[in-house]
Amino acid sequence: MNLASDLKAKALGDGFDLVGIAAAGETRGADALRRWLNAGMHGEMAYMAETADVRSDIRRLLPGCQSVVAVALSYHTSLPESRSSTDSDTVWISRYAWGRDYHRILKKKLMRLGRWLTDLQPGTGWRACVDTAPALEREWAVRAGLGWIGKNTMLINRRLGSELFLGLLLTDVELEPDATAPEHCGRCTICLDACPTDAFPEPRLLDARRCIAYVTVEHRGPIAEDLEVPLGNMAAGCDICNEVCPFTKKAPADLNQEFQPAPHRIQPALADLENLDDSAWRTWRQGSPLNRIPYQALKRTLSVIRKNAGKPER
Repeated sequence: MNLASDLKAKALGDGFDLVGIAAAGETRGADALRRWLNAGMHGEMAYMAETADVRSDIRRLLPGCQSVVAVALSYHTSLPESRSSTDSDTVWISRYAWGRDYHRILKKKLMRLGRWLTDLQPGTGWRACVDTAPALEREWAVRAGLGWIGKNTMLINRRLGSELFLGLLLTDVELEPDATAPEHCGRCTICLDACPTDAFPEPRLLDARRCIAYVTVEHRGPIAEDLEVPLGNMAAGCDICNEVCPFTKKAPADLNQEFQPAPHRIQPALADLENLDDSAWRTWRQGSPLNRIPYQALKRTLSVIRKNAGKPER
């Protein structure tokens, strides 16, 4: 029995769109991570600095870890892109948040895969990780052959593009690793050129402090004045550097029913969100991955969107 092949077949059979295996070890991007942190490009994400040592070696998350199983689920849909949203009376919610909370979907599937592995080899140690765990999941996805890191710092798969949710299953079982995939960005800079806030000082380097996704989801203070107009009508996240990628544009859409959009999260009316109180906002975002956005941060962002709309505040 080839355990690695059987495990990958099991993962694909359980609904993952991509799966690959890498040998565990030190993180190759640890030095780059520290340079990024030292430059302050993580902004208010203190947890990135606090967990840098853990992120530098995947074996610190699971003692005795021998293999890293990387998986991906596509959330690409056939619905219009954010740049087609020109109605100043609506706001844009990022595509990653249209459907069910991907953290729960990924975690459940990974745990089923871990239990399957234990059934085959009792006593096996494993740990299921989504992006809330202190791991550089994009690097491990690259090392497992799922794709390459694009100039927008996202993992890109030649067939499925970059609108992908990533997860890891760490295990102390030694599994045959997969070969890495070649990089296909070439001279293309479409993603960098499309960024409305110039958040990329250079290819594959993101200054989170200027990223609309960071500003609307992670940032808690006032929005910098020079970012207000570029923010447009984006209330939660930004899709632009993913949407313009040629690989994402041609990727198959609507592969996973769990991420089909909830109607109220597709271009909701600005006034409707402004009328929510704290309790109503919690209800509105329930079941989605938007729990990281507290009510006051939402209200702050909506006030900028209202100003951009050129209409008086309600």
